[in-house]
Amino acid sequence: MRKYFQFDELGTNYRTEIIAGLTTFLSMAYILFVNPFTLSLGAVKDFPDELRIDQGAVFVATALAAAYGSILMGVLARYPIALAPGMGLNAFFAFTVVLHMGIPWQTALAGVFVSGVIFTVLTLTGIREKIIDAIPVELKYAVGAGIGLFITFIGLQNAGIIVNNDATLVGLSDLKDGNTLLAIFGLFITVVLMVKKVNGGVFYGMVITAIVGMIFGLIKVPHQIVGAIPDISPTFGVAIKHLPDIFSWKMLGVVLTFFIVDFFDATGTLLAVANQAGLLKNNKLPRAGKALLVDATAVMVGAVFGTSTTTSYIESSAGVAAGGRSGFSAVVTGILFLLALFFSPLLSVITAPVTAPALIIVGVLMASSIGEIDWKKFEVAVPAFFTLITMPLSYSIATGIAVGFIFYPITMILKGRAKDVHPLLYVLFVVFICYFIFLRE
Repeated sequence: MRKYFQFDELGTNYRTEIIAGLTTFLSMAYILFVNPFTLSLGAVKDFPDELRIDQGAVFVATALAAAYGSILMGVLARYPIALAPGMGLNAFFAFTVVLHMGIPWQTALAGVFVSGVIFTVLTLTGIREKIIDAIPVELKYAVGAGIGLFITFIGLQNAGIIVNNDATLVGLSDLKDGNTLLAIFGLFITVVLMVKKVNGGVFYGMVITAIVGMIFGLIKVPHQIVGAIPDISPTFGVAIKHLPDIFSWKMLGVVLTFFIVDFFDATGTLLAVANQAGLLKNNKLPRAGKALLVDATAVMVGAVFGTSTTTSYIESSAGVAAGGRSGFSAVVTGILFLLALFFSPLLSVITAPVTAPALIIVGVLMASSIGEIDWKKFEVAVPAFFTLITMPLSYSIATGIAVGFIFYPITMILKGRAKDVHPLLYVLFVVFICYFIFLRE
């Protein structure tokens, strides 16, 4: 096993890899509880219960999807990169697709599965890299940062900090509610942990917030910590059964958004973590095809289990910082996700005030890519800014992407740089125009 994972060549050992795997797990364990709460629209009190996805089933799906992706990434691609359902895409799934567009979660899962199929085909044919080159880097950064603003906005709403205001649409609450104060406390604690660079700061912030909430009677104390694995049958295989439901203009936009966002997120994460670990050779990623294939198939597998898009996690960088260099650390992380299946009773303490700080902080991390955009070039700044601002204001990641991809060819043509726009961008321009025309039908 040492030889297979190239311990000697990478200068690592079992102890270091196990610690790295544990560090990565703690850094991303929050998704086990945030994902079920988000996908079930737990913070939306007036949403009909019969239309909600089952939280227990999503908890199991999250753990299984993370275990599958992480272990396969470690064994097949041999990279210290873990996977799990992605933040941002789960918010798009719940708040845009299900809540705003009124699409049943069953159909949304089918959309995730189809995006995974497209992802896999493009990876196997080698077209994926060509598409990456076609999309301007400014729009890639804008999409990531816009999603960060969007999920931060959701977090502030869930915390009760930002509320409805009939005069200005949104406004600041009076901040006197106990749950809002608990969320603010959780945000403060999480910020402290992150500033101090505590590995797993987001996860520990949730734990501390939940404990304080139980002490002050804001959260019910669970009867047990370890329990039986919840039933996954409410979500397992639903994506396959509802494949016939995806043939509509609305779902075309949904599938396209799932695909584009994961496309950028997964590729960027793979390159960033591999570079941090010193695994890039001549600025290229060895075994890139295997790594990209794992990421693509994990989307399909996660959808079959019953969760939104599974993708590579930037939190893997915490494990790399702890010394992880081989795929063995990713295998360790995957095994820990399997063990986490027995801690489902803790779902009862994961309320909106507990998850809100995690959403806000992850949004902060994602918004950092704003600094990579060349704001001095107005033809670039306009579509990038519209992408950023439209996502939170329209409450839709898809709308933000569509607006950005429509304005980019326009501003570039007006600037006299039409030849700098890849033909694919003109195709997407037409696609997104149709998206707006037919979305209202």
